[in-house]
Amino acid sequence: MAATADSAEGFAVSKAGRALAFASSFTIYLLAAGSLAITLFGHPAAPAITLALGDAPGVKSQAALLFAPVLEESTATAPVTQAIYGGKALLADPAPIENTAAGPLPRIGDDGRRPMQAYAAPAAMGAKFKIAIVVSGLGVSASATKAALDSLPAGITLGFAPYAGDVGQWVSQARGRGHEVLLQIPMEPFDFHDSDPGPHTLRAGQDEAANIQRLTWALTRFTGYAGVTNLLGQRFLSDSSAPSPALTYLNRRGLYFFDNGAAAQSVAPSVAAQVGIPAIQSNTTVDGIHTALEIDRRLSELETQARATGSAVGAAFLYPVSIARITAWAKGLEARGFVLVPVSAIVNQQKQ
Repeated sequence: MAATADSAEGFAVSKAGRALAFASSFTIYLLAAGSLAITLFGHPAAPAITLALGDAPGVKSQAALLFAPVLEESTATAPVTQAIYGGKALLADPAPIENTAAGPLPRIGDDGRRPMQAYAAPAAMGAKFKIAIVVSGLGVSASATKAALDSLPAGITLGFAPYAGDVGQWVSQARGRGHEVLLQIPMEPFDFHDSDPGPHTLRAGQDEAANIQRLTWALTRFTGYAGVTNLLGQRFLSDSSAPSPALTYLNRRGLYFFDNGAAAQSVAPSVAAQVGIPAIQSNTTVDGIHTALEIDRRLSELETQARATGSAVGAAFLYPVSIARITAWAKGLEARGFVLVPVSAIVNQQKQ
């Protein structure tokens, strides 16, 4: 009996051991097959485009937030034959607009009025020290754009990329809520093939006519912007000759240029002075490091700069942490003796 029991027990143990070995082998096979599939075909949840621009771990780059997934190309705005408003703010005025086959282009009106005047947001008065902040990247991600519009105070200037088909509707909402609007012009970065700003990018070394054609495409995507700013553009704005034709063209169209500071060696300020376009360069990138502590520190630096010179300008992207910290910072600004103004207010101040 004992021998029989031992034999049965040994058989059961042996059977269980074989089952366990089989299960382990099968699991290893599945893992190996999975690894091979990922190697050959990529991770099934991977995005269509991956752009690495040196952002902090876990934080998507600006280009990735803007252009993944790939957007369908937007269409030109319809001809403007009468004044159009976003709320109470002017969105399109026929006087400083040239209706072309490509779409409505800004122009200096017959009465001399420029789009940078027609679409400038009102500037708050009563404080000695002025601060302007441009938050860019709006108009592509609906959720991110809505969050920015719902949170940011009217004094913040907003930059819109020209790619989304409904960008004009977002610009209308922004103007209706009191924001000044900038058009972001895609410009060539140093790592162009890894960080592509999108179609119709202005390129260094490109034929002047080709760049003006691309610039015209962007200018006809929507109306209501007082000026333009660069989308990436480190290489383009660092080239000694590339920016001049573009800035000359923008000046003839009655716009101002905001250099957001993406290019450390930007020649835009000196070129702008040569061609006569009203322009200003960011004093600091508020969210170069995506942490609340660092953003708060950069905002404090803007206050120091404004106290020293009377005004300061900062640039930011619509990262959630940036929106949250800028919104919180702005609430106590007037109590500290500052006023938040649109960029045009500081550009006009420099002209005086």
